[in-house]
Amino acid sequence: MIAVNEYFGGSVMSLGYTTAAGKSSVGVINEGEFEFGTSQHETMTLVEGQLEVLLPEAEAWQTYGPGEAFEVPAGASFQVKATAPVAYLCQYR
Repeated sequence: MIAVNEYFGGSVMSLGYTTAAGKSSVGVINEGEFEFGTSQHETMTLVEGQLEVLLPEAEAWQTYGPGEAFEVPAGASFQVKATAPVAYLCQYR
């Protein structure tokens, strides 16, 4: 089953699904600044575009591009900035 998720008034949208390996989602982040919270450990891999990310307990923003990934522990929050649409794969493991 595919679940449609919409956040921040439609500025972030994803399609969630489950495989034998666990839950994942693919989505798009539109231009803007957003803060997300995690309930599970997340690995986010960029597919297209660039995303500036402020990870939990980090003092500096890091920029990620296509093929690059970052991890966020469960029970944390992180911030992102996009200056153009960004496509991503998020795996919850």
